[in-house]
Amino acid sequence: MFHEWQEENSNKALYTIEGKGIIDYYGATAARIPVFLMKYCVFIQTNHKQILGAKVAAYALKRNSVHADRFDVRIIDTRDYPFFAAREGQLYLRDGVKRTWLNDDLQSFTPTRFLPPQLMNYEGRAVVIDPDIFAVADIWELLSRDMQGKAIMCRMRSGPKGLVDRCMASSVMLLDCARLTHWQAEQTFNAMFDFKQDYMPWICLKNEERDSIGFFENEWNDFDRLTPATKMLHVTRRRTQPWKAGLPIDWRPAEKFRLFPPLAWVMRARRKLFGEYALLGSYKEHPDQNQTDLFFGLLKECLEQGIVSEQMVREEMQQNHVRHDAFEILAKTPALAPPGQPPLNLSAA
Repeated sequence: MFHEWQEENSNKALYTIEGKGIIDYYGATAARIPVFLMKYCVFIQTNHKQILGAKVAAYALKRNSVHADRFDVRIIDTRDYPFFAAREGQLYLRDGVKRTWLNDDLQSFTPTRFLPPQLMNYEGRAVVIDPDIFAVADIWELLSRDMQGKAIMCRMRSGPKGLVDRCMASSVMLLDCARLTHWQAEQTFNAMFDFKQDYMPWICLKNEERDSIGFFENEWNDFDRLTPATKMLHVTRRRTQPWKAGLPIDWRPAEKFRLFPPLAWVMRARRKLFGEYALLGSYKEHPDQNQTDLFFGLLKECLEQGIVSEQMVREEMQQNHVRHDAFEILAKTPALAPPGQPPLNLSAA
């Protein structure tokens, strides 16, 4: 194992060895705490807009594992990597279209999913997940599984992206870091602005040798589907993320639709005439109450345990990162079942 030093008053979630166990540090910490990156680590990508989701995701990973002492959890925040800010407002290549890079976009964190091998010194195993993914099973089952010589394990994307474009879902990946020494996230990121690298093939893992990629069960990245078989819930339909309902849309839709190209022309005209987020409407309630109850049940426990503060939630509400009735939703959210049991009764799902 190796370590780095965490400066005081960090707001990141840290896990450090003390004796035989793992001690969780959230919020303000003592100065210069050694943070040990173990052989196994889960990385959660985020930016300033999704930091609350990332903290809840980190809590869920440890809460629902009986092997929590065997792996580390680390949040990757775009604000810690200056190469993101350096490209603010510049044009980059996305799906064959030149778009403006905005760090304020909801999903500006996605290139960070290629950082874990470097952060692990190209050693050990890593899982990387989006900040809207919440474990309901033991992540150790995935971290410790036989990769059968593959460098990457993931699932296919759904819909036309998966069926037509054969795009792989890099939102959850199991990585053998020693086999990914060619991953240089900053270099590839910068190549998008030289128009030598397109965002979509990179994110879809089309830059990788096909025989280096294996597949795990879809339940490890369950797209807006929560059943007794789900292992990690991915609230991937951004419009219905439970903690965003009622807020104005702050993500930019695609501008390339292979099944109906005229829609792309309309979306491009909308952006050019009215602005990046104009006429996009607002976030809606999630159609599955169980998924709302899961997120707010986890958030309630984070508040009770001091992992997330009430002040932080209120600040996130003020910045339109979290729905304005969050505390009303928390008040009526039922408690989750204790760790070691399925958090919700999904027998009827």
